Amino acid sequence: MESIYVTKSSLPPMDEYIDEIKEIWETHWLTNMGSKHEKFRELLSDYLESSNVELFTNGHMALELTIQAYDFPKGAEVITTPFTFASTTHAIVRNGLKPVFCDIKSDDYTIDETCIEALITDNTCAIVPVHVYGNICNIEAIEEIARKYHLIVIYDAAHTFGEKYKGKSLALYGDAACYSFHATKVFNSIEGGACCFRKKEIGDHLYDLKNFGIHGPYEVSAVGANAKMNEFCAAMGICNLRHIDEEIERRKKIYTLYMKLLGGVKGIQLNEIPPTVISNYAYFPIVVDETLFGFSRDDIYERLKEKNIFSRKYFYPLTNAFSCYKNTFSADDTPIAKWISERVLTLPMYGTLDISIVEQICKMIRDMYKE
Repeated sequence: MESIYVTKSSLPPMDEYIDEIKEIWETHWLTNMGSKHEKFRELLSDYLESSNVELFTNGHMALELTIQAYDFPKGAEVITTPFTFASTTHAIVRNGLKPVFCDIKSDDYTIDETCIEALITDNTCAIVPVHVYGNICNIEAIEEIARKYHLIVIYDAAHTFGEKYKGKSLALYGDAACYSFHATKVFNSIEGGACCFRKKEIGDHLYDLKNFGIHGPYEVSAVGANAKMNEFCAAMGICNLRHIDEEIERRKKIYTLYMKLLGGVKGIQLNEIPPTVISNYAYFPIVVDETLFGFSRDDIYERLKEKNIFSRKYFYPLTNAFSCYKNTFSADDTPIAKWISERVLTLPMYGTLDISIVEQICKMIRDMYKE
């Protein structure tokens, strides 16, 4: 049997992409914000309903440079979650800031907004919450806390491309929202990322940071890095954006089938989507309580692996348990996040996933419960 992985990159028809990149052979303009870059940015602005969009070479640089754009004092504290990809924590640390880890909620795995206020000190400068698996943080509560303490809110929105909350694009919440267009995401530009931001001056700063601060052949007015998206990635983004709604609709059918076939299995917690959210069905996580199910998360992982089905322990370990942060942070400080990380498993989820594979995965899990 062909190997089945937790994600599979979506691609447009080959002829469509070739047609899109023909102009690059005519102009020989491969990077440095060419016509494809600008076209992609305009299309994203419309799709995400944000008038302020900046593109980057990847999602990590979008987040790291967005944090840098706010010029927080070195050593300042940023409240965030350890239940996330390495990028979130690294982006904070690489800016000379100190992550302060807040625990998560056990039902949707996002930052527990009721715990944030107790972590705020005179040294706190920002909150970096993460929308996890497409699950939306408690935006209203976080906004209220931020206003009360005059904090900047930068959302790691890597999992939420195309999602809406109460009819409004997620790109419009917080001071900024950062997206990843990595090949494994619902929407990809091969590699890429974007930041949607509220204040125009942040966009000016972001441009400097991603393009060496260059403003002309002889004018370099700021110190910056190189994080520009190239024309080929932009072209892929243009093509995939034409098909994103179809991809999400296909994923919805996969999600619905998983929910139907795994619903009611004791010890298996499923990911419910609230009616206020228009989801992109980015991932399908399950949380396995071995005391109720009879087998552990790792047991299910191994059983699926025997059939060439590769699920993922995502997110495990927590970022505050990484060896690079040994003796600096402790996962014991966020016990709910630790408990979830040791039991969560994301199952294969992508638009072209065969229905029969979903049925096979669910049958294998259900059969284990009966053993």
